[in-house]
Amino acid sequence: MPATTASTSSHPVIAFIGGGNMASAIIGGLVGQGHPAQQFEVVEPWDEARAALRQRFGIEAQAAPGPQLARAELVVWAVKPQTFKDAALAAAAHTGHALHLSVAAGITSDSIARWLGNGRIVRAMPNTPALVGKGMTGLFARPEVSAEGRALVERVIATTGQSLWVSSEDKLDAVTALSGSGPAYVFLFLEAMVQAGTDMGLTPAQAHQLAVATFQGASELAARSDEPPEVLRQRVTSKGGTTHAAITHMQACQVPEHFVAAMRQAEKRAKELAAEFGG
Repeated sequence: MPATTASTSSHPVIAFIGGGNMASAIIGGLVGQGHPAQQFEVVEPWDEARAALRQRFGIEAQAAPGPQLARAELVVWAVKPQTFKDAALAAAAHTGHALHLSVAAGITSDSIARWLGNGRIVRAMPNTPALVGKGMTGLFARPEVSAEGRALVERVIATTGQSLWVSSEDKLDAVTALSGSGPAYVFLFLEAMVQAGTDMGLTPAQAHQLAVATFQGASELAARSDEPPEVLRQRVTSKGGTTHAAITHMQACQVPEHFVAAMRQAEKRAKELAAEFGG
């Protein structure tokens, strides 16, 4: 590691390429655990985002990559897939020694390694509940990543919620379809439940409270139970009752089948992103 790297075992220097919502979620979690502001380097081209990082965390972000990145032990790539290649080529000269963690959807580690000239790469697929410390992140490490590198990534991601490792990179497309895009599916169902509640005479605020609390409670029950969701559903669904009427209508309309098909479309799009922006 270069002599310019000011890092300690407890608080390594971490660089972020991109300073938007996901980067801010990770930075916020690390700061909350005592990571000093001076142990971050952030590259963020937008003036407003740099100002927000300064105001919220006391971090002086830079508009473009430069020698300051050589301090970093870990570089977190929080950029959009379509801008990743240009950002990587601009930063590669300063980050050859570092471990790299990408949270960009669809961009393969082979592409990242080619652009950076560095195979020490972990790919992550987080989701937006990371913004409130309740995220779920899928992780894949290339063989060049050491056990210490994996442990560092785990510590960083733990500030945003849970994580799990997958054994092959192609499984990240399934993670993307399931948990990466998953919050939007929940929000879509919440929209429908709130609409139904207001149609049945509740106020929007009442319907929203009931719907959100129901998702929270059901998720917590599933998390604490040793039984699969199918069994939990059956226990709520008394034959001839109100829940049975709703569930059988959904099944008659093939809602589960359409839902699975929709998730396969998300998986397909993740693969397309790799082909589209990984050249």
